[in-house]
Amino acid sequence: MVLAAALAGCSVTEHDAAAADADVTIENCGHDIHVDGPPERAVTLEQNATEILVALGVGDRMAGQGYQVDEPLPELAHDYEDIPVLNSASISAEQLRAALPDFTYSTLGSFYSDAGVGTVEELRRLGVPSYVSETNCPGTSSVPASFERLFDEYRDLGEIFGAEAAAAQLVAEQQQILDDASRDSDNPPTVAWFYSTYNGVPIVAGAGGMPSAISEAVGLRNAFDDVTTSSWPEMSWEQIAKRDPDVIVVADLSSRGRPGDSAEEKIELLRSDPVAWNLSAVRTDRIVALSGTAMDPSIRSAAAVSELDHWLTNTESFE
Repeated sequence: MVLAAALAGCSVTEHDAAAADADVTIENCGHDIHVDGPPERAVTLEQNATEILVALGVGDRMAGQGYQVDEPLPELAHDYEDIPVLNSASISAEQLRAALPDFTYSTLGSFYSDAGVGTVEELRRLGVPSYVSETNCPGTSSVPASFERLFDEYRDLGEIFGAEAAAAQLVAEQQQILDDASRDSDNPPTVAWFYSTYNGVPIVAGAGGMPSAISEAVGLRNAFDDVTTSSWPEMSWEQIAKRDPDVIVVADLSSRGRPGDSAEEKIELLRSDPVAWNLSAVRTDRIVALSGTAMDPSIRSAAAVSELDHWLTNTESFE
């Protein structure tokens, strides 16, 4: 049975009724997504997707959400907290189907698997179209992260939900943040994005991720933007020392709650490790903490630009 068929009797608001007959087809991650009207029972598989839909003003058309990693943004909290949490970790295939969704969305393609909610193709056969961020498609067809790609995602979702005006406003607001932060440099200072450690080995931002886009927006250059093997490669302190970045950004993952996740713990590690303590950025205290969530393409990424730009503006010259 097609899941969406169970929703045929659901009412729509007057605003939605005007768009109910509007068919929309959008290419996403190598295949077409088709909706024959704005979704009424959308389910997001993780928090970044939830916050994007709430920011577009369509939280009241959501039947559930999953994978909570942070407190919701204060400006979104009221609408966000009204959306049922199907699972605070990963939504199972059974939980998703029980919610009777007519659309699913995730910024992380890894949730669409046999071990997760099922593949995008499987859900499509059940009558449930699914949108995945182009920067994290299931498989190998992903594209590098950028604000341009993120803004296209807002527009795609605005078209799917009949919320084009809200998407345009969100793009304009975040584009203004980028314009205000823009600074030119023929020889930009370098920055290393220290996300976490795995078995004692630092994990930093490589090429193709949002940290490179945020760096560029504020006139910095990701010190590891030539590492293409992974968007978050493991690098030893000795490898980091060879590049000796001018700035180190540490990811604050306090809400995740694992040992070493907080910004304070990472800064303490930098200052106590026998190699890291001698890095230029550590010796000159050019260390800044930013939300780890903002380091994935999300509604929070523009805020990271603003925070990093503010920190740079109040930091002495790198000359």
